[in-house]
Amino acid sequence: MIQIIAGNKGNGKTKYLLDKVNSEIKSVHGNIVYLDKNAKHMYELNNKVRLIDVSEYMVSNADEFIGFISGIISQDHDLEQMYLDSFLKVAKLEGADVSVTLDKLAVIGEKYQITFVLSISLDPSELPENMQDKVIVSL
Repeated sequence: MIQIIAGNKGNGKTKYLLDKVNSEIKSVHGNIVYLDKNAKHMYELNNKVRLIDVSEYMVSNADEFIGFISGIISQDHDLEQMYLDSFLKVAKLEGADVSVTLDKLAVIGEKYQITFVLSISLDPSELPENMQDKVIVSL
């Protein structure tokens, strides 16, 4: 499943995402992973959430990003939720079409029963039509 927090830069998407992940940790039975472009928010996350700084790995395009996500999933069979802050930046999709990557994430989420919560710096109207109903917050 995919949930999207959409809005222009500087509108509070990261704060909303951090609040959501920290509240979810109380009710989730499996593991939670938080992917970000750096480790800046390390101390704002509950210590039960695994923070991964994607910039430390050599992810250079969207296909490699999907491979990176798949690698994380393959080594953690208890993974239940993944939070992706600055999605366009970490997935190397700035200025690119996001539809193929979002579709792949949806398939992965369904297959492995993982919820992906994405912070995307786009207006909801700029998202692919099949993803507009996945927007849970528009800022």
